[in-house]
Amino acid sequence: MATLPSLKGLQAFEAAARTGSFAAAAEELSVSAAAVSQLIRTVEEQMGRKLFHRVNRRVVLTEAGVEMLPRLTMAFQEIGSVSRELSGDALRPRLVVSVPPSMAMGWLSQRLAGFVARHGAADISLRGDDDPVPFDRELIDIRLSYGPHYREHPTEDIAGDAVYPVCAPRLAGMVKAGGEPLAGLPLIHTDWGPTGASFPSWRNWFEAAGVEPGRAAQRGLSANSSRAALDLAISGLGVALAQGVYCAEALEDGRLVRPAERAIALRQPYCLTVPERSARRDVVTAFRDWLIGECQRAVGSSALR
Repeated sequence: MATLPSLKGLQAFEAAARTGSFAAAAEELSVSAAAVSQLIRTVEEQMGRKLFHRVNRRVVLTEAGVEMLPRLTMAFQEIGSVSRELSGDALRPRLVVSVPPSMAMGWLSQRLAGFVARHGAADISLRGDDDPVPFDRELIDIRLSYGPHYREHPTEDIAGDAVYPVCAPRLAGMVKAGGEPLAGLPLIHTDWGPTGASFPSWRNWFEAAGVEPGRAAQRGLSANSSRAALDLAISGLGVALAQGVYCAEALEDGRLVRPAERAIALRQPYCLTVPERSARRDVVTAFRDWLIGECQRAVGSSALR
C-alpha cells in the first residue's frame, strides 16, 4: 500500500508553490527554509513525482506541481473555512475577479458597492490583468475580457460595443458647422496594448467618415489605457475614441459630449469566462449576473444612441 503524503508536507508544497519561495513559505508556516525543503522532498519521494525544478537557488514548478497547486490551495482554503465556522468565526464568501486594467481602474471599482449592497459583504479580490490570465494558478473565479480568449473554459458573449468620439462640452462647440468632422480639434490616441489590431484607431474613424485627415490622425496626446484617454478627454485636452461601456456615464452626466455622430462597432464582443470549479458557487453566480447587467446597461445607454 502506497504511503500517503503528510498534511504538513502538502502544506509546505502549497505554500512554497503559491509564494514562489521556500523562504517565504517557511516564514508563513513558522519553520525553517531547510524544513520546508525537506518536507517537500519527502512528499516527492512518497508520490514518486518531482514537483519543483531546483535551479541556481530558484524553484520552478514542474507540470506535476502546476497540476497539484490549485487543487491543494482550494483544499486548504476549505479546511480554513471549516475551522473558522467551527470556532464561530463566520466566513464571508471569497471571490477573485479579473478584468482588463482600464476596467479595474474606475469603471468596476466604482460599481462594486452596488453589488455589495444587493448581495451582502464578500471578500473580493479585484485584479486588473492583460490577457492571458492564469486561471488555475491564481484561482480566478470570473474573467471579463474583450474577445473569446478562453474557450478551454466555459465562456459566453455578453455584449457588443463600439467606439465613439467624445470630448468636453467646451471643445465640442469648436467643431466647424458643415465642415470636416472634428476639424481643428486636438485628438487623444489610445495605445490599446497587445490587442491593438482589434480596436479602431483615429485613422480608421476618419476613413469611415470619408475624410482624409493627413497627419492630423497621428498628432495629439497619447495614453496607454482606455481609462487614461477618457480622463484626458474629460479634462478638456482633446477628443478621444472611447468604448461605450466606459464613456456612457460621463455622457449621461454631461462631463462628455459626442462632437460627431459616427461610431465604429468593435469586431469582437465582451466575454465572460467562469471556470467549472467556480461555476456552482452562489457568490460567483450572483456576481456573474450582476456584472452582465452592468455591462449591458452601459453599452445600451441612451446617451450612445
